[in-house]
Amino acid sequence: MSTALVLFRRDLRLADNPALHAACAAHARVLPVYVHAPDEDAPWAPGAASRWWLHHALEALDRQLAEHGGRLHIVHGPTLQAVRALIAATGASAVYWNRRYEPAAIAHDSALKAALREDGVAVHSHPGPLWHEPWTLATDGGQPYRVFTPFWRKLRAQLPAPTPLPVARARQWLQADGGLPVAALGLLPAIRWDAGLAAQWTPGEAGAQELLEIFADAVNDYAKSRDLPARHGTSRLSPHLHFGEITPVQIHALLQQRAQQAGGRQRPDLEPYLRELGWREFAHHLLYHFPDTPQANFNPRFDAFPWAKDNPALLERWQRGRTGIPLVDAGMRELWHTGWMHNRVRMVVASFLTKNLRQHWQHGARWFWDTLVDADLANNTLGWQWVAGCGADAAPYFRVFNPYLQSAKFDPDAAYLKRWLPELAALPAKTLHEAWKHQSALAACGYPAPVVDMAASREAALAAWDALPAV
Repeated sequence: MSTALVLFRRDLRLADNPALHAACAAHARVLPVYVHAPDEDAPWAPGAASRWWLHHALEALDRQLAEHGGRLHIVHGPTLQAVRALIAATGASAVYWNRRYEPAAIAHDSALKAALREDGVAVHSHPGPLWHEPWTLATDGGQPYRVFTPFWRKLRAQLPAPTPLPVARARQWLQADGGLPVAALGLLPAIRWDAGLAAQWTPGEAGAQELLEIFADAVNDYAKSRDLPARHGTSRLSPHLHFGEITPVQIHALLQQRAQQAGGRQRPDLEPYLRELGWREFAHHLLYHFPDTPQANFNPRFDAFPWAKDNPALLERWQRGRTGIPLVDAGMRELWHTGWMHNRVRMVVASFLTKNLRQHWQHGARWFWDTLVDADLANNTLGWQWVAGCGADAAPYFRVFNPYLQSAKFDPDAAYLKRWLPELAALPAKTLHEAWKHQSALAACGYPAPVVDMAASREAALAAWDALPAV
């Protein structure tokens, strides 16, 4: 009987899994494998929040496999060494995986494929959880896209049919000796700070499907409610997408099905949400074609930008939600407590760090990488460079988000502010939206004074931009 290994990485699901589906169809015995080798992701090994999610996602995948008679075989890396050992122990003749698209992952998987084929092992890689792989779309001139709108126009015209693969079932799930329990990977924090994450999230394929079902009932209001941080108006599927517990094809399929069932005037408009998934695709397109952007400005003009001197004390106040600017602090405390932050607020806190404090965008990118459960190298890089003004299709540098105006517009009753700033919950909403006028009232509640004057810091940021040499 032929035996195959299937490597799980960021595709922790049984449904719509091309590699697993192909292996189960072609081989009598299949061994699901997870090789823990975070060093191979350097310099972007998973942060603390991602490790927390991974622990629970692996447990969920193992439980799901057990329901079908299998188990997830977990081993420590290096990957090539671990896979060779499993091939020797099981007699496997083939290895399957779904592709990843980060620069380090592409280099590692290419080397792994070459080494295994040299050993005489068949290797089959399949598309990862994107609508289109990053190298499949190009401008009419054959160049990578640098602007989202034409990219989305081409991608939208070529969306694959929303027909996900069914749950993969092997004729026989193979089990091997020497596997580790998830706890042996040491992914959870030694000092447990994760209660807020545990209360907020259910990692795993079932948790992703549950969130999708909830969102499918609310998607008709998405275009308006997605900007309101006090409401669950977004899908909140980003961490499940990052870990491959759900795919864009699955999301599109269910939303389209619900839209068709609704019919008439109640039929929801899916385009605003599909467009947001398109931004995720655009982020991977950029990272593939411009692999240096996690540590280098996309726009080289910003290489000469006069960032303020690194200020660890100021950075820590931003990280801990103690800047004295209510919307910024609410967002940073939400992040610390839940591992997530509403997208509208992400833009505000990023603008505040890079424009008003004029700290380098990489400080923010690294903090988000460690604290977000949906930390994704492509999305994180695109988002921070977009707000900082140095990225592809970036917001113009002179666009400086005003946290006071943003909270008044998108959190008018201050429900979001009061949830994450409980010391200010007794104050009127208007006081919080005009906090600069009421510093004594906020100070009486134990809230800190602003670390910076908003108007003066905005003018300093614009002056720094004006001083840049012209291209």
